[in-house]
Amino acid sequence: MASFRAAAAARFGLAGDEHAHVHAWSVEEPAAFWPFLAEFCGLRFTTPARETLSAAPMPRTRWFDGGTLNYAEHALEHADLDAVAVISVDDRQQERRITRRELRTLVGRCARVLDELGVVAGDRVASYLPNGVEAVVVLLACAARGAIFTSCAPPMGIEAVVDRFAQVAPKVLFAADGHWEAGKHQAFELARLIASLPSVEHVICVPSHPERAPEHPTWADRVDRVDRADSDLHYTPLPFDHPIYILYTSGTTGLPKCIVHRAGGALLTHLKEQRLHCDVNPGDIVFYQTTTGWMMWNWLVSALAAGATILAHAGSTFYPSRDALWRLADRHAVTHFGTSASHIHNCMRIAMRPRDAVELRALRCVMSTGSPLSPEGFAWIYDAVKSEVHLASISGGTDIVGCFMLGDPTRPVYAGQIQGPALGVDLCAFDEQGEPVEGAPGELVVRRPLPSMPLHLWGDRDGSKYAATYFPRGDYWFHGDRIELTPERGIIVWGRSDATLKPGGVRIGTGEIYRALEAVPEVLEALAVGKRQGADVSVWLFVVLREGHTLDRALRQQISNTILKRTTPQHVPQSIYQVRDLPRTHSGKLMELAATRAINGEEVVNVAAIANPSALDELRSVIRRT
Repeated sequence: MASFRAAAAARFGLAGDEHAHVHAWSVEEPAAFWPFLAEFCGLRFTTPARETLSAAPMPRTRWFDGGTLNYAEHALEHADLDAVAVISVDDRQQERRITRRELRTLVGRCARVLDELGVVAGDRVASYLPNGVEAVVVLLACAARGAIFTSCAPPMGIEAVVDRFAQVAPKVLFAADGHWEAGKHQAFELARLIASLPSVEHVICVPSHPERAPEHPTWADRVDRVDRADSDLHYTPLPFDHPIYILYTSGTTGLPKCIVHRAGGALLTHLKEQRLHCDVNPGDIVFYQTTTGWMMWNWLVSALAAGATILAHAGSTFYPSRDALWRLADRHAVTHFGTSASHIHNCMRIAMRPRDAVELRALRCVMSTGSPLSPEGFAWIYDAVKSEVHLASISGGTDIVGCFMLGDPTRPVYAGQIQGPALGVDLCAFDEQGEPVEGAPGELVVRRPLPSMPLHLWGDRDGSKYAATYFPRGDYWFHGDRIELTPERGIIVWGRSDATLKPGGVRIGTGEIYRALEAVPEVLEALAVGKRQGADVSVWLFVVLREGHTLDRALRQQISNTILKRTTPQHVPQSIYQVRDLPRTHSGKLMELAATRAINGEEVVNVAAIANPSALDELRSVIRRT
């Protein structure tokens, strides 16, 4: 980051190379910033671009017109082909290492098979594979040829997978016939999945159990077809805006939206975030706790282009031990450890201290995302994990396959705050009058285009769904989060805008309740929802407590008093309930809207979008007992 700032200041005559100067320049001069970033990060254009970005406003902005490149080439072509590219670890703790030379060969074989199956640029190729070598190979083979990759992750149920894949009509499906979770094997209903996807012409089946033959239709190919193929590694030069993959929204209120992302935009954005904001260097080992159905997996794969080794983990979070992920990081000398805020909070809940069990000598950066990390979570990392580490809380989304705001290794870390907006991101908070506001919660707004904004939504022919989703009030991107810009130039994420409640007609954010509860050590996590009562709504609060605590009368009073002291009387919940778990998406985010529907007796439209539907059942049981 410091090198980039100094180079930018020298090249463009900036007033200084301080953070504020360079970030302001990156926002105000996009036609200068983005090409310079591409040059600094080593992007290799086969054909140079005629212009950086078109004059068309968001969301019709186009990037690096006339320029061609290939994402897979950047991931695979590095000087040291004998360096390890991927370390994969499955649920049974079995490890596999492949070098960059071996990865190139595998990608070339898979690309050859795609050619044989008649896949051409623009065709969709679907993956229903765990996080491992095969999934990485399929993505890079698609990128090499210009096919559009799309992925769902085990153990997402068949219904949820069909809801996604059926919309984009894949031509080829790579699928495992089962998966392992917490040491137990679960077979997939692969035949039912295939029968539900009439567009699929070819299936490549990846066996998941070493001791029995895979259960798959007789007309499906085994993955060893790829192993037997001749390697034909070449890269098709593609426009910067050529689609590389389709990601999906959680689908909590209906069918998931299908977000089409551009290859060049994803590549350049990920290199910016990894090389500058997270200080990823060649030879580093990058891990992220993710499945192949979450955008952080796509982000992880891009670390190959930064010259790093990626650690692909397909195991369970707390298996075979509660500190399994920290032991994994220690065993493989991980330099960059990515996880979710919920995992950190769960480690706190059981009073875990990883530094007492492992050394983590190589660890330089801990990344946290998925939901806001509490100030106590920040403190826990520095106290219980490692004191000499960069804690980079990050926030963005599937929508931009990247980050609006994230870490900066050259600036201070303040507990509870993300360090600042990413370079090139014109981020601000809008109040209810549509004016920028600092020091108070407001709507997360991006006022200038970004190359990783979606190319379009699949099936949205006239762009109306895209506009309604992200541009409901005109020319600015409204993301749907509530954030606060702090005096320290940091950012607090308060939660989703659509989770705002109006008890007594007063607008309050659920994030304000959660932040107040950080002062109650017995509460590990909480979920605030609105229970309708006639024409009004009251706040109901569900809490998960640390081990050894029970929600008795005294603790209820303590929670209420704390919320009252730190917020307003309208924030104080009318009812407080203790539960074992809270409903989450498959990427670990709390599902406030689904919980709201459940406690108000409404149907939850897409149960398949919930990773732990039993938690929703527990909320309903609480209601029945009330």
